[in-house]
Amino acid sequence: MNPYVAIWLGAANGIAFALMMLDKRRAEAGVRRIPESTLLLWAFLGGAFGTVAAARLVRHKTRKQPFMTWMLIWLWLDIVLLLFWALGLLQAWLATALAYWHAAS
Repeated sequence: MNPYVAIWLGAANGIAFALMMLDKRRAEAGVRRIPESTLLLWAFLGGAFGTVAAARLVRHKTRKQPFMTWMLIWLWLDIVLLLFWALGLLQAWLATALAYWHAAS
């Protein structure tokens, strides 16, 4: 795995985990919360593992819909992309998609 991607995924998951934990504390304290759009953005940017782990660990937003559905969608997308990358299929798929897109435009 490219070290930059590994660093990004580690940072994104750490930030997503911390934001979920902070939002839980803010919810308990009754103060201003972190917007769901911010939490979902970090899940989308590669922090889905951290978001889901924090949600499960402190039971935060686990029954909130459609938030939980989107968290799980981003988690499964991350898993599939990492699996494709580990198997060497992602580069070939991206090259084909880019060639198709370039030919269509």
